[in-house]
Amino acid sequence: MMPTRPLLGLVILWLAACQAGTGPMRFETMPDKDVTPAPPGAPPGSCWARDITPAVLETVTEQIMLQPPQIGSDGSVRSPAIYKTETQQRIIRERRELWFETPCPADMDQEFLAALQRALKVRGLHRGPVTGRMDRATRSAIRRYQAPQGLDSATLSMAAARKLGLVAYAREGD
Repeated sequence: MMPTRPLLGLVILWLAACQAGTGPMRFETMPDKDVTPAPPGAPPGSCWARDITPAVLETVTEQIMLQPPQIGSDGSVRSPAIYKTETQQRIIRERRELWFETPCPADMDQEFLAALQRALKVRGLHRGPVTGRMDRATRSAIRRYQAPQGLDSATLSMAAARKLGLVAYAREGD
């Protein structure tokens, strides 16, 4: 008989590791200091997501001559050059943190998600069935749609939702 407690613990750890990111968060209902707040100036009641692109580093190893070789008048080497190996890391691309407004989770019901999937399917980006659920195929299609516009994220931005015709544009004066 196999012990069930250690197995159950492993299953729980595995499931916890499979959880997706926090996604959009409603600004007015976010928990206190454990969660990063929306960006400064965000309107109350709006939902935001954050995309962080890590910095790209390059490790460079160089040989630096500390002492040149000692060469005799006849061309023979009396003592070889002395080198020091130095390794440095250089930043190729800085870390980037981008906040973007998203449709709130309460607004992304089954009907909204089905319309999103149809809009992406018409553009040749959604490769799965229209299910009305935020599944892997839908997230991949969102990323394929937004990446050429400068946002490489599987979280739907409000700008993309507007361009797809899923969310109305605000009128001036509203």
